[in-house]
Order: sequence, then C-alpha cells, then structure tokens
Amino acid sequence: MTIARKISLALLIDQATGTHPASWLHPDTNPAGSTDIAHYRAIAQIAERGKFDLFFVADTPAARTENLHAWSRFPMYMNALEPVTLLTALAGATSRIGLGGTVSTSFSEPYNVARQFASLDHLTAGRAAWNVVTSANDYAARNFGHTALPPHALRYERAGEFVDVVRELWNTWDDDAFVRDRARGLYFEPTRMHVVRHQGKFFTIDGALNIARSPQGHPVIIQAGASDTGRELAARTAEVVFASDSNPESAKTAYDDLKGRMAKYGRDPTSLRILAGLPLMVGRTQAEAEEKHQRLQEMMHPDVGRFRLGTDLEMDLSDLPLDEPIPAERLPKSANLHKAFFDGIIKIIREENPTLRQLYLRYERGRKTIKGTASQIADVMEHWFSLGACDGFMMQFHTLPGGLEEFVNGVVPELQRRGLFRLDYQGATLRDHLGLARPANPNSAPG
Repeated sequence: MTIARKISLALLIDQATGTHPASWLHPDTNPAGSTDIAHYRAIAQIAERGKFDLFFVADTPAARTENLHAWSRFPMYMNALEPVTLLTALAGATSRIGLGGTVSTSFSEPYNVARQFASLDHLTAGRAAWNVVTSANDYAARNFGHTALPPHALRYERAGEFVDVVRELWNTWDDDAFVRDRARGLYFEPTRMHVVRHQGKFFTIDGALNIARSPQGHPVIIQAGASDTGRELAARTAEVVFASDSNPESAKTAYDDLKGRMAKYGRDPTSLRILAGLPLMVGRTQAEAEEKHQRLQEMMHPDVGRFRLGTDLEMDLSDLPLDEPIPAERLPKSANLHKAFFDGIIKIIREENPTLRQLYLRYERGRKTIKGTASQIADVMEHWFSLGACDGFMMQFHTLPGGLEEFVNGVVPELQRRGLFRLDYQGATLRDHLGLARPANPNSAPG
C-alpha cells in the first residue's frame, strides 16, 4: 500500500523575535530573547506541539561592523547564540522535533564539524541536521584573518570536499563496532573501525572520529545554494534543500531541475526534500492579517527601510527625503549583485513612482508575505504541494512566538483535516519525520 505524501514543515530562526526587521519592537516579542534559553525552549516546544519536522537555526559567524546606524535598529546576527551550543541546550527540552543548525565550511574544519554534529545526533537520539553553507559576507572573512571571501566557485569546491570528508569521518565505525563485551574484556572490535586517509586539494586527514556512528547513520545534511554550483553540490550531497522561489510555477521548474540532477550522482529523487520558504501572517480575516503586517512595516525605522532598499538598489539613499520619489537620475542603470531584487524595485518605481517611504514600506526582499486566514494559508500551501513545487515549507514567522502559535493553533489543524500533514510523529528520528532512509556505511562488510 502506498502511503500518501505529507507536507514537511521546518521552522526558520534567524532572529529570536521573528524574521521581520522590526520584530524586536513588537510588544508581543521578547527583545532580550536572543540569549534567553527559556525563550528558545518555549518556541521549540510550540513547534514540537505542532508536529514540525525541524527547528532550524540560521547563522553567520560575524557581527556587522559598518552601517551601524541601520544595524543598530535591525540587529540580525548582532547578538546570537552559537547554533550547535543552542541546539544542544534544546536537546533536553524537546523529544521529537529535529534540531538543525548552520556551520560554515569556509571557517571550520571537517573533523570539528563531524564531531559536533555526531555528538548532537547522539544527544538527541537521532534528531540532528547540519546546514552546509560557504558564507556570503566579508564580515565573517575578516574574523578569520582574510580580507575578503574567496571566489564563489572556490568556496563551493572547498565545501564539496569538506562534506565528503565529514561523511567519511561519520563512517569511521560500523554500527556494531562498540561491542562492550565484558566477558572478553573487549570494548570495540578493531576490524570494525575504518581509518580515514584523505588527501585532497583542501584537506589532508589521516585519523578517525572518536565517537560511535550516530543514531541516524549520519545527521541530515541541509543546503540552500541557489546558484548553479550550489545546486550541483545539493544534487550530490544534500538531503534537505531550502528554496526561495517567489511563485509556484518557477518553484516547480527549479524543483524538477534540482531533482533531475541527482541521477548522475547515483541518487534517487526521493532521497532529497525541497522546502519552499514561506513567510506568512495569519489573521481571523484577511483584512486583519493585512493590518497586522502593515503595522509591523510601519514600526520599521526609516534608517532600516532606506538601508535595506539601498542595499538591493546598490545606491546610498541616506540623503534623500522620505516623502519624495527617488530622483530618476540617481538610479543605477543595472545591478551587479542581486538582479532579481533590483529589477523588482525598478519595476515598482517605473509603474507607480512612489515616495521613498512608500517604497520601503512596501518592499519585501525575496518572497512576499502570504497574508490571510488559516484556511487561506492552507489553500496556498496545498496548491504549492499538490503542484509538485515543493515537498514542504521552511516557515518564516514575522514575530515569535506569537506567529508560530497562531499557525500551530489554526493552520496545522486545517492541514491535518485535509490529510496533508501528520496527526502525530510516526518515528523517533529526523530521518523518520522526513521519510529519508538511514544511510548504510559503505565501509561495512555486507551482513
């Protein structure tokens, strides 16, 4: 009997108060939550009550050191707990939800990452996931003795080798290597240990991981690269991918493209879950949801609005009056960094000629917030999922824990009623939740 596909749900934590730039100003959030473990425990427990697959922590290993007039009012990553430390603290406060975190391949060593996440997988009884990133800002580079990040292609080449080495280390031991045989006085079987001897462009390893193979075989590997190079790395190594397409049709095209790349690496498309980013605002009516979102937008300080808009227009807006349109002669002719974001802003300017304030209040970087009732939100999710544009969603709540609580209390029951989402966890590990097979150890003799 074929089991019907179910939506996978992950919760994105990039700020403790929510994903909106003004979330820390909202009266229902905890502005000190970024270093408050009780705050994170409460959020993780709400997500677990909602049967989420994964609690996921985004990260960059750096504070911003420029444009502090804006970052001081939009403190993303300016005061953040280290992800593996945070997830370890959450291990005992949860029992079923997966716990995933970001660690950069550009500023870490494979042995440390392998050991950290194998340890987390043991501590959580099989709920760990590692988000593989190469980092994308020079603030991080300067923290590690570099003036700037290496070129994009070189970062991804290193990341590919990095993941290969980590997986080799995770396979140091057979599943049954630690026999702990008191009668024979034998703690482990020497023949069931596999020393890693790796000589590559970036890493040389001659050793072994000093921790047993973890409950999941190895932690789930996450990736979010949107470039062609990133998609190739995902097709070869990732088990979960975060996608950011703005409409279901383009998402479907990207979904098919990524899954279509997997065969050349000997992988089945079902061994990868693609989760679409979904920022949303739930209300008792659509009008209420729209009003709640607009209220948050209006809390955003003009310095933040100017800065976020100027970043994607690739120009300085700090000297321009808020209640007048941006002068046409000041606008760049083309984008060097994020063409899609730039073109979207220029389109609004040409069609509507808004004031600077109207423009930044309207602008949302990337995917637009879905605003509506629980039933309307469920309609959107069902459409994306049924179309085959995703296997689930990376949920982005503008305020935490309130936005999550509204979703768990309203949207989750609606998805369950439609048969699209689980009524309860059916397994113990993150792989169980996602429907991913436990990887065999290629070093082990067939038994």
